[in-house]
Amino acid sequence: MSKKEQHSFSSVLSINPYKNNYVSTIASSLNVTTTPIYSKEQYVISYLNTKSFINSHIAISKNIPDEDLYDAIYNKAYDELGLDQAILYQIEYIETFNKLDEANRNFHVFIIDPITVSDVFKSAVDKIKYIDQIIPSPLLLKSLYSRDLIEDSGVHCFIYFQENDTFITIYNEKEFLYTKSINYSFTQMHERFCELYGEMVEYEDFIHFLSYEDLKTTENNYKTFIIKLYKEIFANINDILTYVKRALSIEKIECIYIDTQLPSVTKIYEMAEVELGIKSSSFNFNYGFISNDAHIDHFHALMHIYSTLSQKDRYECNFTIYHRPPKFTQRESGRAILLSVATLLMAFMYPVSYWTLTYAQSLQYKLLEEEYRNVHNVKITREQIIKSKEAEKEKISKLVNNEKEEYTSKKNTLVKIHDVKVNYPMKADLLQILTKDFNTFNVNLETAFYAETEKSDKSEASKEFKFGLVSSNDKKITDLIKYLTKTYGEKFHFSINEISYDIEEKLYFGELKVNLI
Repeated sequence: MSKKEQHSFSSVLSINPYKNNYVSTIASSLNVTTTPIYSKEQYVISYLNTKSFINSHIAISKNIPDEDLYDAIYNKAYDELGLDQAILYQIEYIETFNKLDEANRNFHVFIIDPITVSDVFKSAVDKIKYIDQIIPSPLLLKSLYSRDLIEDSGVHCFIYFQENDTFITIYNEKEFLYTKSINYSFTQMHERFCELYGEMVEYEDFIHFLSYEDLKTTENNYKTFIIKLYKEIFANINDILTYVKRALSIEKIECIYIDTQLPSVTKIYEMAEVELGIKSSSFNFNYGFISNDAHIDHFHALMHIYSTLSQKDRYECNFTIYHRPPKFTQRESGRAILLSVATLLMAFMYPVSYWTLTYAQSLQYKLLEEEYRNVHNVKITREQIIKSKEAEKEKISKLVNNEKEEYTSKKNTLVKIHDVKVNYPMKADLLQILTKDFNTFNVNLETAFYAETEKSDKSEASKEFKFGLVSSNDKKITDLIKYLTKTYGEKFHFSINEISYDIEEKLYFGELKVNLI
């Protein structure tokens, strides 16, 4: 229950609808009762066995808005699970988070035929009229984590034997992951035991043996066959766990919690640990309740814990069809009565209220009129101030724009001066250096040209020298170019398209291009 609900109800009643037993609690005391009665101060909670409903996983696109989410899940459940279109199933869901599926929201859906609910709870509703909460039994196990009865994280498996159902449920990191009903309820175990034993054994005798005989010490004839039955059960459970680990990519199950609805002398969890090779324990948690009965079904304790949890600490998955009637003020009849009473009061109060309202309106009018005059005077004064400030702002804006233009002009002039003074390479110095190298390699300079192009929007300015080289040996020219490239390659780019030979003059000619990098 939420905090509001906790204050609304003075006690909690839990129901096992399959055995028709009831446990009530006031404060921290659990009391078995055989004669439950309806009380509007009593919060009622019950559960559905795993085999009563269909459980599956559905993914819905994150683009679906919240107001259309239920309809999307409802329609997809019918399509993907092949539900009978003639039956109006009751569908509840809880959201789970899958980091690997970023495009969808993922949900565990629980589906049941409303007729099943009616059949299961017919006897209980005859006695107590309303049931506030009916939840799938595997979700009750969330209480163990919310109350820190299980503090460890990791993957935990829960196995619980009941008279008409036995289920396997898996939680991962304290959140529901998987559940399955297996065909080993006490009724089904009795039938299988009789097959193994070879003759019919009374159900009461079978249950008495499971409850009060210890398989380690007993010499009863049933012992051997009960052990065979348990081995068969654990083999089936092992197959299921193997499948689940592979299907859900589970590396390891940290612990198995296994127990029965009955009091049991035999420590089943020890057998489970041996047969399954996984650390096992019973359901004997410290639930924090005092009981007037030697043994109360663990599910009753879980339901009473669940009813006290806040909405953020439990799964909101309610299959009840036995809702309490709305409050008096929310019923049609209640509204009609209240309207009639209000009409009578208005009939008597109209003259007085009319005079009172008239006086209040006139007084309010005078006050508003006085306030209007004051506000109007303030408005006129502020409008004049605003006009004066706007004129002043316009003058200042013009001065600022003039200063900006003058600043931009001076800035551009300085940039040009800096470019000429600092970045412009001195042609005379360059010619001096290069001619010195020409002489070193016995290469003569016939012509020298310099060209410079202005900057465009997309390219830098191009500065280029063209030297007409003359030599008696083409190797001197090539050696010169190699030297220049090696020495000044970081500052200049050297290139020559061809070296020609003049037969008459017996000289080699070439045009060397020098580009500033």
